[in-house]
Amino acid sequence: MKWKKLGHIFDFSTSQLRSSFVSHAQSPQAVVFEDFVRVYFTSRIKDTEKTFLSIPQFVDFSKDFKTIIQYSDNEIISRGKLGCFDEHGIFPFSPCFVDGIFYAYTSGWCRRISVDVDGGIGLAVSNDNGKSFARLGDGPILSASLYEPFLVIDPFVRKFNNVYYMFYIRGVKWSDTSPPERVYKISYATSRNGIDWQKTNTLIIQNTLGDDECQALPTVIEINGVYHIYFCYRKMADFRTEADNGYRIGYAYSDDLKKWVRDDDLGGLTLSSSGFDSEMMCYPNIFKMDNQVYLLYNGNNFGKQGFGLAILEDVK
Repeated sequence: MKWKKLGHIFDFSTSQLRSSFVSHAQSPQAVVFEDFVRVYFTSRIKDTEKTFLSIPQFVDFSKDFKTIIQYSDNEIISRGKLGCFDEHGIFPFSPCFVDGIFYAYTSGWCRRISVDVDGGIGLAVSNDNGKSFARLGDGPILSASLYEPFLVIDPFVRKFNNVYYMFYIRGVKWSDTSPPERVYKISYATSRNGIDWQKTNTLIIQNTLGDDECQALPTVIEINGVYHIYFCYRKMADFRTEADNGYRIGYAYSDDLKKWVRDDDLGGLTLSSSGFDSEMMCYPNIFKMDNQVYLLYNGNNFGKQGFGLAILEDVK
């Protein structure tokens, strides 16, 4: 996969959203309309002096990504109710059409005492072409279970061969350090209607950093009969303070969506020598538009500076 980086296309710190939200434009997710592209992402607002809430927003671009047409002007989905799986925010926010219905698969977060967070995957629907969303219920559609005991989050849903596939991550352990650090891997579930899901309880991506490698935010596309998955991965510890331990972009390919061959070098996306993605690349989102394939991603500091864009030039 040969990519051309198109640069840092959205800087949160200079956007008009900066006045309402504290920081970040994490996990950019594209929806292509007839004459513009909407990119959903998650920003942060202050909850207490030391804590934040994750709030989904969007920005609309012209299809050449050179002009911002409009921003969202409110919280596009309400905050989770007291005690619910998404009480403390939604990150990421993954939109798609399911049988003509504009859904968003949400990744809800809630704080805990012994560890810092847990989460589940929820579902919301839009009746105004994606400007706002309402939950179908206050609980998750996919969450912890017998073999997936915590941190079921990061959904990405697409329809392949008349079946809906949800690629997501699930926690496999918490470290015995203080504070505990989480380790999570990529799995998948299937559905006929996009609402009722059957887990496979399988981990599909091989590790390159050992058993403590953390894998996040899968995104999948089919090109010429081959399936390609991009995701981000990092070391378990010191990833916030040590650049070498931070997120990079990983890649694998498959003929059947079940067995995947990992080869990050073939993925073609690496750090830049300078700029907003020189220390970290994370939270990819791959999509097609007008016979081209693009990939949105965050750079340094988990998207604090916004997001960038790359265009696929060649597939071998």
